[in-house]
Amino acid sequence: MGDWDASQYLKFEDERTRPAADLLARVPLDDPKLVVDLGCGPGNSTELLARRFPQAQVTGLDKSPDMIAKARARLPEIRFEEADAGTWAPAAPVDLLYSNAALHWLPDHEALFTKLAASLAPGGCLAMQMPDTLGEDVHVLAREVAASGPWADKLAATAEARATIASFEDTYAWLCTECRHVDIWQTIYVHPLDGAEAIVAWIKSTGLRPFLDPLDADEQAEFLRHYTARIADAYPRQPDGKALLRFPRRFIVAIR
Repeated sequence: MGDWDASQYLKFEDERTRPAADLLARVPLDDPKLVVDLGCGPGNSTELLARRFPQAQVTGLDKSPDMIAKARARLPEIRFEEADAGTWAPAAPVDLLYSNAALHWLPDHEALFTKLAASLAPGGCLAMQMPDTLGEDVHVLAREVAASGPWADKLAATAEARATIASFEDTYAWLCTECRHVDIWQTIYVHPLDGAEAIVAWIKSTGLRPFLDPLDADEQAEFLRHYTARIADAYPRQPDGKALLRFPRRFIVAIR
């Protein structure tokens, strides 16, 4: 895929930051010294960490140059680095390893989660939040439109590229080998958005990227036209004109 578009992502900053705050609220640390925001995006989650732990050394890591540029402009006093969450390893044990809406893009969660847990200092915390939405209409319809249009050959493998979210049982089993306490829960957020176009704008910056990036400009416009029509049917407007985007998210907090 191409680089992320931080400006598109931030069109829904309040909605995207809410689960980041909900995750941080469950982190049971008082005075961590080394805090890493893995997949920090444009710095909205990093800002929460820096505010909660003002005495900590906070570092934000992201693979996207555009996201890192936006994060540095937002928080010039914080250290940000370009890094791939799948291959990154800390130079020293981390007190808080935090990741909001990033790790669901990566494969082999068993190896990834156990590696991240092993990078914690004793008493350290691994806190992760991942959208668990591949079964929601926004993703199901994207796969259907991809398979039914003239772009089907180009997009044949796209639906298989995303890692699925493991079961509660598997996730717990992987983490309890490294951690003395593992807390897992799921929350379904319901976002009132301004109709189908707003839902498409939301998903365009994230889940639609693997479908749109391989297409040329004309194909992208046609794909979005078909997709928006399907979204309008699946997400009818409420009496106030809003359409409700149902958005499940998986939360994990593990203490070493």
